[in-house]
Amino acid sequence: MVKSLANTLIVTSSTDPFARGLDYLYGVRSLAPEPDMVDVMHNSVHRAPICQWIGQYIEQVNAALQVSLQACHRCISPSDRPLVKVLATPLAQSFQLDGLCNLQTTPITILIDVGRLAPEDWWLLVAHEYAHAYARCPGHHQVFTDALTRLCLGLGVVPPSGAASPETDLPFYPPYEALPDSLAFWRGEERDWQVRMTYYYGLSSFMDCC
Repeated sequence: MVKSLANTLIVTSSTDPFARGLDYLYGVRSLAPEPDMVDVMHNSVHRAPICQWIGQYIEQVNAALQVSLQACHRCISPSDRPLVKVLATPLAQSFQLDGLCNLQTTPITILIDVGRLAPEDWWLLVAHEYAHAYARCPGHHQVFTDALTRLCLGLGVVPPSGAASPETDLPFYPPYEALPDSLAFWRGEERDWQVRMTYYYGLSSFMDCC
């Protein structure tokens, strides 16, 4: 059975890593705007290693995303902060999304496919999706641009220019480099991710238990 916590993780009562990972994926699937956006549990080739890896390490990854979320919150006055939870999950490649913001859940759900970008860039994508949550509407219009600019200034990122196109520039701002194999991370093939995560997000306590 999967439970949704108010502001951080989806957890399961199972102690088996594979079962934990599978429960987690079904949990985030229920939070996506369309269930098929999270479909790796139906992939016979990748299902087993990815579920196993998620069952062991997803709390560490989500803790890093939570650090990024809190950094975004600090850019906004407490009364204006949206109620948001952020979770990592592999997203279906057919949708060609690195992250998404589901405004229809309470709290608002941000899903980040951390396999699509380097750990040191995760926070950039969290900031982009947080801007959607703050604007409380989809699309890359002026309300979103104002929110993203506010976040960029608070986080020390160059804000989008006034000439930025809502069709070609804003969907990918702040910029980061996409990785060629988004599932490699989820299969456990990125060996130094914990070191990099510890360096960028200050989560050294996790390294002591792994």
